[in-house]
Formats: sequence, C-alpha cells, structure tokens
Amino acid sequence: MTHRNGGCLCGGLRFSVTSDPLWVTVCYCTFCQRATGSDHMVEPIFERDRFRITRGEASEFTRPSDGSGQDIHVNFCATCGTKVALTFARWPDRLGVYAGTFDHPDWFEMLPETTKHIFASEAVRGTVIPPGFNVFERHAADNDGTPLTPAVYSAPRIV
Repeated sequence: MTHRNGGCLCGGLRFSVTSDPLWVTVCYCTFCQRATGSDHMVEPIFERDRFRITRGEASEFTRPSDGSGQDIHVNFCATCGTKVALTFARWPDRLGVYAGTFDHPDWFEMLPETTKHIFASEAVRGTVIPPGFNVFERHAADNDGTPLTPAVYSAPRIV
C-alpha cells in the first residue's frame, strides 16, 4: 500500500496519504496562482478518506470558486501559513494536496492518461503546456458533473 507523508514549513502540521492519486490536476486559474504564489498549482487528487492529519490541526479558509461558484476549503497551518490541502463542496469525497508539501513531491507520476491541465485560459503569458495531455480552457466538467471534451495538442502549446 502506498503511504506518503508531508507537511508544512514549520513542521507543526503533518499529513499522510495511503493511496496513489486518482489523477493529477495542473491548474492555471488565478485562485491557484494566488494560493501558490506561482503561475500554476500541481494538485494530486485523492479519495478524502485516504488523507489524514498526523500532527497538529489544520486551519481552514473558505472561498467560492470563480469557476463553479461552489466553496473551496483551503487547509493550512495557522503557525507558518503553509497550505497543504483543498477540499471542495462540489466533490465532497475528494481532496487535493498541494504537491510541494509532500516530503518527496515527485513521488507520483504525471502521465497524459492520469493528468489534466485546467484553466488554460487563465495561464500567464509564456506558460508552456506539454503535448499529449488533456487541456481544458476552464473546468474539466460542467457544474452538473458532465465531462467536457478536452483539447490535446501534438506540440507544446505556448500561452
């Protein structure tokens, strides 16, 4: 069984996951840009019951998604401010982990079959989206859960 650990900058908040990700989302939305201080977020998605806080207690910030209008709950360390996970009103049984908070952030694979790039329409100028991956201009599904058709590029797409 997969067992991976991670935590915040100060070490007061630690977590573990006990499965491989269901999929990996690479998100370029402005929410994720602000939340990470970067141009995108890499977010492996897990069944919520596969994630467990093992030290400390996460604080939570809630904000409606600009895309769906449904709440996103950001779980973070109140001492150092590190964001470790997201939960979603839209998908109550799923949880996303900020990939950089894992002790070994490259432990999971990002393959075209298991990774999607979303909110490409909000990517910062100069972003390179790799070929062969499912790419969505915004969300990968309508608000009712209906999957949308992705674009798949045969060459790198430079925004």
